[in-house]
Amino acid sequence: MTHQLAEAIEPAAQQTAERGLILIIDDDQAMSDVLAERLSRQRFRVVWAGTGSEGLAVARRQRPDLVLLDLRLPDCDGLMICQELADSLETCHVPVIILSGLEGKDLVRRCRAAGSRYFLRKPYDPNALLLLIRDAICSGLDAF
Repeated sequence: MTHQLAEAIEPAAQQTAERGLILIIDDDQAMSDVLAERLSRQRFRVVWAGTGSEGLAVARRQRPDLVLLDLRLPDCDGLMICQELADSLETCHVPVIILSGLEGKDLVRRCRAAGSRYFLRKPYDPNALLLLIRDAICSGLDAF
């Protein structure tokens, strides 16, 4: 009887548990606030950085489970931030999803070469982003 009770409680506990910490690095605070609210409703904790240098500092300090990164940042190129995250021992395990409205020849290839897991063009489908987030976080857990 105790075993059955434990099995019944476990799924409920999983439903209320937080899913991880997501760092949004994007200078568009209004868009980031909307995204953060959606992610919070999915039980993710969210932190925001409006510049690349601030984002790197937050990533090193808080060790997020995932980074959502824009390519246009006021202080640097998002590809440079992605590369620095991938090259650092502190953050190389953190999956990066690039969200950008930029277009260009070989842009997706350059993002992958810099270390991003996925590229999603703005405006994006929020449900598609959630699927990519779940896949990136779960894939990262499987690696350990």
